[in-house]
Amino acid sequence: MSGIDLHTHSTVSDGTDSPSELVANAAASGLDVIGLCDHDTIDGWDEALTAGEAAGVRVLRGIEMSCDLKGVSIHLLAYGTRAQDAELAAELARNRAGRSERVPTMLARLAEHGLPVPEEVLYRHVGDSPSVGRPHFADAMVELGYVADRRQAFDQWLADDQPIYVARYSTELETALDLVRAAGGATVIAHPWGRSSRASLPTRYLASLVASRRLDGIEVDHNDHDDQTRAELRALATTAYALITGSSDYHGAGKQDHDLGCNTTSPEVLAELERRVHARGGLL
Repeated sequence: MSGIDLHTHSTVSDGTDSPSELVANAAASGLDVIGLCDHDTIDGWDEALTAGEAAGVRVLRGIEMSCDLKGVSIHLLAYGTRAQDAELAAELARNRAGRSERVPTMLARLAEHGLPVPEEVLYRHVGDSPSVGRPHFADAMVELGYVADRRQAFDQWLADDQPIYVARYSTELETALDLVRAAGGATVIAHPWGRSSRASLPTRYLASLVASRRLDGIEVDHNDHDDQTRAELRALATTAYALITGSSDYHGAGKQDHDLGCNTTSPEVLAELERRVHARGGLL
Protein backbone atom coordinates (compact mmCIF):
# COMPACT_ATOMS: atom_id res chain seq x y z
CA MET A 1 0.00 0.00 0.00
CA SER A 2 1.24 3.50 -0.82
CA GLY A 3 -0.15 6.93 -1.58
CA ILE A 4 -2.21 7.62 1.57
CA ASP A 5 -3.64 11.16 1.79
CA LEU A 6 -5.67 11.46 5.00
CA HIS A 7 -7.20 14.93 4.61
CA THR A 8 -9.23 16.03 1.58
CA HIS A 9 -12.39 18.04 0.93
CA SER A 10 -15.27 17.95 -1.54
CA THR A 11 -18.14 20.23 -2.56
CA VAL A 12 -20.05 18.84 0.39
CA SER A 13 -18.11 21.46 2.34
CA ASP A 14 -15.70 23.92 0.71
CA GLY A 15 -13.87 21.89 -1.91
CA THR A 16 -14.49 22.33 -5.63
CA ASP A 17 -14.63 18.62 -6.60
CA SER A 18 -17.73 16.55 -5.97
CA PRO A 19 -17.02 13.43 -3.89
CA SER A 20 -16.94 11.37 -7.09
CA GLU A 21 -14.64 13.84 -8.85
CA LEU A 22 -12.38 13.87 -5.81
CA VAL A 23 -12.02 10.10 -5.97
CA ALA A 24 -11.36 10.17 -9.72
CA ASN A 25 -8.69 12.82 -9.25
CA ALA A 26 -7.13 10.81 -6.42
CA ALA A 27 -6.92 7.77 -8.69
CA ALA A 28 -5.36 9.87 -11.46
CA SER A 29 -2.82 11.16 -8.93
CA GLY A 30 -1.77 7.62 -8.04
CA LEU A 31 -3.29 7.58 -4.57
CA ASP A 32 -4.52 4.35 -3.05
CA VAL A 33 -6.24 5.82 0.02
CA ILE A 34 -7.86 9.16 0.80
CA GLY A 35 -9.59 10.47 3.90
CA LEU A 36 -12.69 12.53 3.07
CA CYS A 37 -12.83 15.12 5.85
CA ASP A 38 -15.46 17.69 4.97
CA HIS A 39 -16.16 20.39 7.51
CA ASP A 40 -18.69 19.39 10.19
CA THR A 41 -20.54 16.93 7.96
CA ILE A 42 -20.52 13.31 6.80
CA ASP A 43 -22.88 13.90 3.87
CA GLY A 44 -20.23 13.07 1.24
CA TRP A 45 -19.30 9.67 2.60
CA ASP A 46 -21.73 7.49 0.66
CA GLU A 47 -20.99 8.99 -2.75
CA ALA A 48 -17.24 8.89 -2.17
CA LEU A 49 -17.29 5.30 -0.90
CA THR A 50 -19.27 4.17 -3.95
CA ALA A 51 -16.92 6.02 -6.31
CA GLY A 52 -13.92 4.61 -4.47
CA GLU A 53 -15.10 1.03 -4.94
CA ALA A 54 -15.40 1.62 -8.68
CA ALA A 55 -12.06 3.42 -9.01
CA GLY A 56 -9.99 1.19 -6.75
CA VAL A 57 -9.37 3.98 -4.24
CA ARG A 58 -10.05 3.30 -0.58
CA VAL A 59 -12.03 6.13 1.01
CA LEU A 60 -11.75 6.64 4.75
CA ARG A 61 -14.67 8.12 6.68
CA GLY A 62 -13.46 11.41 8.14
CA ILE A 63 -14.68 14.76 9.41
CA GLU A 64 -12.86 18.03 9.97
CA MET A 65 -14.58 19.32 13.07
CA SER A 66 -14.63 23.01 13.94
CA CYS A 67 -13.34 23.51 17.47
CA ASP A 68 -12.64 26.35 19.84
CA LEU A 69 -9.81 26.68 22.34
CA LYS A 70 -10.09 29.84 24.42
CA GLY A 71 -11.38 31.81 21.46
CA VAL A 72 -8.96 30.40 18.89
CA SER A 73 -10.17 28.26 16.01
CA ILE A 74 -8.74 24.72 16.04
CA HIS A 75 -9.50 22.01 13.49
CA LEU A 76 -9.85 18.40 14.60
CA LEU A 77 -9.75 15.49 12.16
CA ALA A 78 -12.02 12.65 13.25
CA TYR A 79 -11.65 9.25 11.59
CA GLY A 80 -13.99 6.28 11.67
CA THR A 81 -16.81 7.63 13.81
CA ARG A 82 -20.13 5.82 13.75
CA ALA A 83 -22.45 7.66 11.36
CA GLN A 84 -25.45 7.04 13.60
CA ASP A 85 -23.90 8.41 16.80
CA ALA A 86 -26.57 10.80 18.06
CA GLU A 87 -24.43 13.01 20.31
CA LEU A 88 -21.75 13.65 17.70
CA ALA A 89 -24.37 14.23 14.99
CA ALA A 90 -26.12 16.80 17.17
CA GLU A 91 -22.88 18.67 17.83
CA LEU A 92 -21.97 18.71 14.14
CA ALA A 93 -25.43 20.13 13.40
CA ARG A 94 -24.81 22.84 16.00
CA ASN A 95 -21.54 23.76 14.30
CA ARG A 96 -23.25 23.92 10.91
CA ALA A 97 -25.99 26.14 12.36
CA GLY A 98 -23.30 28.49 13.66
CA ARG A 99 -21.93 28.75 10.16
CA SER A 100 -25.32 29.59 8.66
CA GLU A 101 -26.37 32.02 11.36
CA ARG A 102 -23.47 34.39 10.69
CA VAL A 103 -24.19 34.70 6.95
CA PRO A 104 -26.45 37.79 7.18
CA THR A 105 -23.94 39.69 9.31
CA MET A 106 -21.07 38.85 6.97
CA LEU A 107 -23.09 39.92 3.95
CA ALA A 108 -23.94 43.18 5.69
CA ARG A 109 -20.28 43.83 6.51
CA LEU A 110 -19.28 43.20 2.92
CA ALA A 111 -21.89 45.71 1.76
CA GLU A 112 -20.65 48.26 4.31
CA HIS A 113 -17.18 47.97 2.80
CA GLY A 114 -18.46 48.52 -0.73
CA LEU A 115 -18.35 44.82 -1.65
CA PRO A 116 -22.00 43.80 -1.91
CA VAL A 117 -22.57 40.08 -2.47
CA PRO A 118 -26.15 39.15 -3.40
CA GLU A 119 -27.44 36.10 -1.55
CA GLU A 120 -28.09 34.27 -4.81
CA VAL A 121 -24.43 34.65 -5.79
CA LEU A 122 -23.21 33.35 -2.43
CA TYR A 123 -25.57 30.38 -2.42
CA ARG A 124 -24.68 29.48 -5.98
CA HIS A 125 -21.23 28.72 -4.62
CA VAL A 126 -22.58 27.01 -1.52
CA GLY A 127 -24.61 24.70 -3.75
CA ASP A 128 -25.94 21.68 -1.89
CA SER A 129 -23.36 21.90 0.88
CA PRO A 130 -24.88 21.76 4.36
CA SER A 131 -21.78 23.49 5.72
CA VAL A 132 -21.50 27.16 4.69
CA GLY A 133 -17.94 28.39 4.97
CA ARG A 134 -15.86 31.48 4.37
CA PRO A 135 -14.42 29.91 1.20
CA HIS A 136 -17.90 30.19 -0.32
CA PHE A 137 -17.85 33.92 0.41
CA ALA A 138 -14.39 34.07 -1.16
CA ASP A 139 -15.60 32.33 -4.31
CA ALA A 140 -18.49 34.78 -4.60
CA MET A 141 -16.05 37.68 -4.22
CA VAL A 142 -13.87 36.22 -6.97
CA GLU A 143 -16.90 35.91 -9.26
CA LEU A 144 -17.81 39.55 -8.64
CA GLY A 145 -14.28 40.73 -9.37
CA TYR A 146 -13.48 41.99 -5.87
CA VAL A 147 -10.47 39.71 -5.40
CA ALA A 148 -8.32 37.50 -7.59
CA ASP A 149 -8.62 34.30 -5.58
CA ARG A 150 -9.53 32.77 -2.23
CA ARG A 151 -6.16 33.62 -0.75
CA GLN A 152 -6.58 37.35 -1.41
CA ALA A 153 -10.14 37.23 -0.07
CA PHE A 154 -8.92 35.75 3.21
CA ASP A 155 -5.79 37.88 3.49
CA GLN A 156 -7.66 41.15 2.99
CA TRP A 157 -11.20 40.47 4.19
CA LEU A 158 -12.18 37.08 5.64
CA ALA A 159 -9.38 35.91 7.94
CA ASP A 160 -9.92 35.97 11.69
CA ASP A 161 -8.25 39.37 12.04
CA GLN A 162 -9.88 40.97 9.00
CA PRO A 163 -12.99 43.20 8.82
CA ILE A 164 -15.54 40.72 7.47
CA TYR A 165 -14.84 37.98 10.00
CA VAL A 166 -17.72 37.09 12.34
CA ALA A 167 -17.21 34.66 15.20
CA ARG A 168 -19.47 31.61 15.37
CA TYR A 169 -20.19 28.66 17.56
CA SER A 170 -17.60 25.87 17.48
CA THR A 171 -17.24 22.86 19.77
CA GLU A 172 -14.85 23.24 22.68
CA LEU A 173 -11.77 21.22 21.71
CA GLU A 174 -11.68 18.77 24.60
CA THR A 175 -15.43 18.20 24.31
CA ALA A 176 -14.90 17.36 20.64
CA LEU A 177 -12.12 14.92 21.49
CA ASP A 178 -14.41 13.13 23.93
CA LEU A 179 -17.34 13.06 21.50
CA VAL A 180 -15.24 11.57 18.71
CA ARG A 181 -13.80 8.87 20.94
CA ALA A 182 -17.25 8.01 22.30
CA ALA A 183 -18.43 7.65 18.69
CA GLY A 184 -15.71 5.09 17.99
CA GLY A 185 -13.34 7.44 16.20
CA ALA A 186 -9.67 8.38 16.25
CA THR A 187 -8.51 11.99 16.50
CA VAL A 188 -5.76 13.99 14.81
CA ILE A 189 -5.14 17.71 15.27
CA ALA A 190 -5.09 19.30 11.79
CA HIS A 191 -2.20 21.66 10.86
CA PRO A 192 -1.66 22.53 14.54
CA TRP A 193 1.14 25.05 14.05
CA GLY A 194 -0.12 26.65 10.87
CA ARG A 195 -1.68 30.11 10.65
CA SER A 196 -2.48 31.47 14.11
CA SER A 197 -2.91 28.32 16.19
CA ARG A 198 0.68 27.62 17.32
CA ALA A 199 0.51 29.82 20.41
CA SER A 200 -2.69 28.09 21.50
CA LEU A 201 -1.32 24.56 21.04
CA PRO A 202 2.06 24.58 22.79
CA THR A 203 4.15 21.46 23.08
CA ARG A 204 3.17 20.70 26.66
CA TYR A 205 -0.55 20.97 25.95
CA LEU A 206 -0.43 18.74 22.86
CA ALA A 207 1.63 16.18 24.77
CA SER A 208 -0.90 16.23 27.62
CA LEU A 209 -3.76 15.51 25.22
CA VAL A 210 -1.88 12.51 23.86
CA ALA A 211 -0.96 11.30 27.35
CA SER A 212 -4.61 11.47 28.39
CA ARG A 213 -5.47 9.25 25.39
CA ARG A 214 -7.88 11.86 24.09
CA LEU A 215 -5.68 12.71 21.09
CA ASP A 216 -4.30 10.01 18.80
CA GLY A 217 -2.20 11.93 16.33
CA ILE A 218 -0.76 15.14 14.95
CA GLU A 219 -0.87 16.23 11.31
CA VAL A 220 2.83 17.03 10.95
CA ASP A 221 3.33 17.07 7.18
CA HIS A 222 1.06 19.83 5.90
CA ASN A 223 1.81 22.69 3.55
CA ASP A 224 1.03 25.25 6.24
CA HIS A 225 4.11 23.92 8.10
CA ASP A 226 7.60 24.82 6.93
CA ASP A 227 10.50 22.40 7.30
CA GLN A 228 11.50 23.68 10.73
CA THR A 229 7.95 23.45 12.04
CA ARG A 230 7.62 19.91 10.72
CA ALA A 231 10.86 18.90 12.40
CA GLU A 232 9.71 20.34 15.73
CA LEU A 233 6.28 18.71 15.50
CA ARG A 234 7.80 15.38 14.50
CA ALA A 235 10.05 15.47 17.54
CA LEU A 236 7.11 16.34 19.76
CA ALA A 237 4.94 13.57 18.32
CA THR A 238 7.73 11.02 18.62
CA THR A 239 8.42 11.92 22.27
CA ALA A 240 4.70 11.93 23.13
CA TYR A 241 4.00 8.68 21.23
CA ALA A 242 1.48 10.40 18.98
CA LEU A 243 0.70 9.11 15.50
CA ILE A 244 2.33 11.23 12.77
CA THR A 245 0.20 11.95 9.73
CA GLY A 246 0.71 13.84 6.49
CA SER A 247 -1.86 15.04 4.00
CA SER A 248 -2.68 17.55 1.32
CA ASP A 249 -5.75 19.30 2.80
CA TYR A 250 -6.88 19.28 -0.83
CA HIS A 251 -9.75 21.61 -1.79
CA GLY A 252 -9.55 21.27 -5.57
CA ALA A 253 -9.24 24.64 -7.28
CA GLY A 254 -10.17 26.33 -4.01
CA LYS A 255 -6.76 26.08 -2.35
CA GLN A 256 -3.45 26.75 -4.04
CA ASP A 257 -0.37 24.57 -3.49
CA HIS A 258 -2.30 21.75 -1.83
CA ASP A 259 -2.23 19.15 -4.59
CA LEU A 260 -3.48 15.65 -3.88
CA GLY A 261 -0.71 13.55 -2.41
CA CYS A 262 1.67 16.45 -1.78
CA ASN A 263 2.04 15.02 1.73
CA THR A 264 1.21 11.46 2.69
CA THR A 265 0.92 9.12 5.66
CA SER A 266 2.76 5.85 6.17
CA PRO A 267 0.93 2.52 5.89
CA GLU A 268 2.02 1.72 9.45
CA VAL A 269 0.24 4.78 10.83
CA LEU A 270 -2.91 3.97 8.86
CA ALA A 271 -2.82 0.43 10.23
CA GLU A 272 -2.62 1.77 13.79
CA LEU A 273 -5.51 4.17 13.13
CA GLU A 274 -7.53 1.20 11.88
CA ARG A 275 -6.66 -0.82 14.96
CA ARG A 276 -7.76 1.94 17.32
CA VAL A 277 -10.99 2.63 15.48
CA HIS A 278 -11.85 -1.06 15.39
CA ALA A 279 -11.15 -1.40 19.13
CA ARG A 280 -13.51 1.51 19.85
CA GLY A 281 -16.33 0.16 17.72
CA GLY A 282 -15.99 2.61 14.84
CA LEU A 283 -15.65 2.01 11.11
CA LEU A 284 -12.80 3.53 9.16
